Amino acid sequence: MGAGVSHWSLAQAVSRLGHLGVVSGTGLDQILARRLQDGDPGGHIRRALQSFPFRQMAERILETYFVAGGRKPEAPYESVGMHTVEGRRWPQEMCIAANFVEVFLAREGHSNPVGINYLEKIQMPHLPSLYGAMLAGVAVVIMGAGIPIEIPGVLDALAEHQTATYPLYVSGSHAGDLCRMTFDPGAFREPTDGLGALLRPEFLPIVSSDTLAAVLSRKSTGIIAGFVIEGPLAGGHNAPPRGQLTLTSDGQPIYGARDEVNMDAIRKIGLPFWLAGCYGSPERVQAALAEGAAGVQVGTAFALCTDSGMVPDMRRALILKALAGKARVFTDPVASPTGFPFKVAELEGTLSDDQVYHARRRVCDLGFLRQAYRRPDGAIGYRCSAEPEASYVAKGGRIEDTVGRKCLCNALTANIGLPQRLPDGTCEKALITLGDDFIDIGRFCTPDQPDYTADDVVRVLLGA
Repeated sequence: MGAGVSHWSLAQAVSRLGHLGVVSGTGLDQILARRLQDGDPGGHIRRALQSFPFRQMAERILETYFVAGGRKPEAPYESVGMHTVEGRRWPQEMCIAANFVEVFLAREGHSNPVGINYLEKIQMPHLPSLYGAMLAGVAVVIMGAGIPIEIPGVLDALAEHQTATYPLYVSGSHAGDLCRMTFDPGAFREPTDGLGALLRPEFLPIVSSDTLAAVLSRKSTGIIAGFVIEGPLAGGHNAPPRGQLTLTSDGQPIYGARDEVNMDAIRKIGLPFWLAGCYGSPERVQAALAEGAAGVQVGTAFALCTDSGMVPDMRRALILKALAGKARVFTDPVASPTGFPFKVAELEGTLSDDQVYHARRRVCDLGFLRQAYRRPDGAIGYRCSAEPEASYVAKGGRIEDTVGRKCLCNALTANIGLPQRLPDGTCEKALITLGDDFIDIGRFCTPDQPDYTADDVVRVLLGA
């Protein structure tokens, strides 16, 4: 659920209820730095870092980013810096610590399992992020928006503190020109950390087809515990329709019979599976169980509950729109620099408004969705189709690929109350992603009482 919407507090609330609470692993290094610069309200980060096994690393992070009482409101956030193929030390340290903190806090005070979710498309932070989550005892790793065949082998290596590698897609590379990122946990460990082998978390890839599930079950580099089968009604990134892209009259991708999952084929694989994408109702939960699913994955209902990390005013405004029958989710085929369709909930004042979008100065200063590419001299460069058009084209990108692209990195941090302050005194604007279940959010609340909790969601879904 976006960057920081499914944060540690929400995951903890769900896990305490006996279900799998899952934290978002997207952009945690930048989120950690911004929370510290805002003074670490509640002292949660500092408390978690007291249990972090790499004491010197924790001290460096606090010395660099913690601002007692919080930064001045007009001051911009200091950045962590962008990730590279080679693996810059500081962003990697921040990834290790940030993923540890998020999982540690989600697990604090109970003994139930906690999971973490990553986007395969955001490849460069994968290895240090996974290591940090595993240091905190994460039980399940979930990954979508790509084909994560090598993640199981990575988990095996990191559990033993061994060097792990992961392939990076590089645009413009020739066949056989495989670029691999390398991460050595030993380069970050400290003599007094006292660490033994780590828990090897279960791995659940998110897939949108039975074909991909079969490929992953046969070719993955290690054990897969099951699958999340996600359809195009889910929030966030959706898999593109198979075959030639066709659009509705208002510009949304059309999904057809080729995009339907063959459930018989899924069941024949013999691994547990969970269904996702508009399963946020008790009727749909029962329908999933009738298909043989072990359960469902629910995002939208939890994203709009009081335990989520979304800015409360935006969360309530969205709920009231739904209760008034004015909810709309647009599957935008071009918004995301990944090229995957991206679900956008329409809300005034956010980048879902064309006027707000066109008024924003294009910039790429966080870079999670940058694409690596081969320069003419053979070196690796980085570009993002949401950066200034001239810069993207100068790096060999196509001008048509910039049309309608939105800076999801800055927008998603604005969704959780951590927007970057701009030179003109304004802040980056939000862009909310929700699934099609948004229109039926009234099953959890009323106009007189729009606020509801994670406990309310679980109670309704179980028909209690």
